[in-house]
Amino acid sequence: MALRKGADILIVGAGIVGVTLARELIRRGAEGIVLLEKEPVQGRHASGRNSGVLHAGIYYAADSLKAKSCVKGNRMMRDYCLEKGLDILETGKAVVARSEAELPVLETLYRRAVANGARVEMIDPGQLAEIEPNARTVGKALFSHYTAMVDPKAVLHRLSQDLIASGKAQVVTDCAFRGLKGSKIAVTTRGEIRFDRFINAAGAHCDRVARAFGVGKQYRMVPFKGIYWKLKKGLPYTVNGNIYPVPDIRNPFLGVHFTRNVHGDVYLGPTAIPAFGRENYGLLSGIDREGLPIALTDAALFAVNPKFREVALTEPRKYLKPFFYRDARKLVKRLEVGDLEPTPKSGIRAQLVDWTTKELVMDFMVTADGDALHVLNPISPAFTSSMFLAETILDENPLWF
Repeated sequence: MALRKGADILIVGAGIVGVTLARELIRRGAEGIVLLEKEPVQGRHASGRNSGVLHAGIYYAADSLKAKSCVKGNRMMRDYCLEKGLDILETGKAVVARSEAELPVLETLYRRAVANGARVEMIDPGQLAEIEPNARTVGKALFSHYTAMVDPKAVLHRLSQDLIASGKAQVVTDCAFRGLKGSKIAVTTRGEIRFDRFINAAGAHCDRVARAFGVGKQYRMVPFKGIYWKLKKGLPYTVNGNIYPVPDIRNPFLGVHFTRNVHGDVYLGPTAIPAFGRENYGLLSGIDREGLPIALTDAALFAVNPKFREVALTEPRKYLKPFFYRDARKLVKRLEVGDLEPTPKSGIRAQLVDWTTKELVMDFMVTADGDALHVLNPISPAFTSSMFLAETILDENPLWF
């Protein structure tokens, strides 16, 4: 599709955040929206590579944007999938304790979930066995009723179809943002486009786009790679929905877990291995000239941030199947190393770091700068939160639209 000469609203990034913002803008009367997608098709990165889990507001501090948007975003996404006839698997999620030392954190998760409006309950091992017969826990487990699974690419595709059918938005693929010419002209790989207002929904590249506007200079992007294994078909045991460990809530990672997707496949993962590229999905593929700066950033964090250091020391060994297996084995009663088969599925969590404090940013960030909005740090649960997050962003910037 040809690039127009101008747009009322230009959105860089046609992943889930960009698409749901466009959808909400149209609901409020906007038109003349152009979304730029640097890939030939949508969903090549986080919006299409995530686990497909609709999270239910368990992990996030009550005053965070994640907490405010996750529970309501979950309900909105579930309702949308049901309305459109999209696949959805509503089995809930069990969070299990691997040791007695994790029980206080399990209680913290319960309190957070209740404060956030999630429907959760503490269950004993007998109740857990009725939900997930192969799951094991120490003492008790947390069960989340509203956790569900969808096909993220199918959701993204249908939302994009809705936008195009409205006649008020255009998605231009194979069109990467390269910078600004003046204050109201975007330079792209397919030419220039004028705009009245601008939204940065560029996902893993959001910091680069923001810097073109002079925004977010104190932040750096650090990528973490999530690799997966798959449970073989035909085993005498399986997973009905989701089995998660109690996470280290000091970091924004949830740990290796089991998830049955809407197609019946059970995946184990993801890891949180420090990566050397924003699209470093393979061992070496996706490493570009930014690889060395990322490595130097990682080295600096390793030296001063104990939480990052622990991740950097423990996660890379999960490239090796035996170490990955040991992590997964702690969550279930029965699992053999031969029960796991390789899968090409992998993803990148593009994590923002505040370089003034050398701390990982734990929440979404939205920065309004005149006629531009920048959605920064759109990490999990951004897919779940996206519909309500779009409402919140526009509600909190009433002068912008």
